Amino acid sequence: MKKKTVQYIREYKWSNIFAMISNNRKDPKICHDDFKGKLVVITGATSGIGNITARKYASKGANLLCINRNSEKSENLKSEIERVYGVKCDYKIADLSNLDDIFRVSDELAQLDENIDVLIHNAGVYLTKRELTPDGFEKVFMVHYLSSFLMNYFLMDKLKAQEKARIIMVGSEGHRFAAWGLRLDDLNWEKRKYSGLKSYGSAKMAQLLSMMVFNDHFKNSGVTINTMHPGAVKTETGQENGPVYRWFKKHFFDKTLKSPDISAEALYYLGVSREVDGFSEFFFNLTTLEEPAPPAMDKEVAYALWAETLKMTGVKEHI
Repeated sequence: MKKKTVQYIREYKWSNIFAMISNNRKDPKICHDDFKGKLVVITGATSGIGNITARKYASKGANLLCINRNSEKSENLKSEIERVYGVKCDYKIADLSNLDDIFRVSDELAQLDENIDVLIHNAGVYLTKRELTPDGFEKVFMVHYLSSFLMNYFLMDKLKAQEKARIIMVGSEGHRFAAWGLRLDDLNWEKRKYSGLKSYGSAKMAQLLSMMVFNDHFKNSGVTINTMHPGAVKTETGQENGPVYRWFKKHFFDKTLKSPDISAEALYYLGVSREVDGFSEFFFNLTTLEEPAPPAMDKEVAYALWAETLKMTGVKEHI
């Protein structure tokens, strides 16, 4: 670990930090193209960025398949989108902090007869205290990283057979909170004192690392995979935390944040625009290309994480 830390210190550039600060003030590029009749799969579509993004794609003619936790909210979303936009809006109920649910919904997606044109991993959670899932995984790592990894993994054959698809993971500049990289020996936060920021950063770091390996598997297949920082926007993330956190979020944090509309515009641009056709293995700040932190570009660690992920989830390598 010390060797890696020294390596990362040498690789950090002040210019990248200044670029990030500058990029945070930029608006996303806008795509005006329609997406009529295409199928878009979005996780976490009943609120926040996912909800606005679903409406954006629907307004351009796309059909939706939403992966959500709440049946009532999903049914309300389906009814409203189909009534307002005249497109098809289906949903599947799955708790992305539950391994069985992830396996089930991934298999159901893999069995779809129709093509998945865009897959958006948006579901997320932020916790100030360590919480374990029923399967014994740290919840933030599970929802942000393991769920997106497993869905991508089980959809690889289908997406490659389609010969065209775009995967977009809603990542975060927060991956920089894991400044010295992942602790592959402590992905579950059993050896260290838990930190909400560091846990979140590690999960987003893991997403970026997995992107490199998936891109290797998707080479020359027509399938692309990218990660996007959605901007500093107001969402419902963090509602699972205590009253003190929620009060500060409402009265302080949220007042400085922008509308999630900018995130939806960026996700539409990255999913549809011909300007990014063929772009893969990139990190975008909204729609601006950006270089992630050095630990997020360590391919040796990326492949080690891949192997560890298969091991910890009990999934067999089939590639």
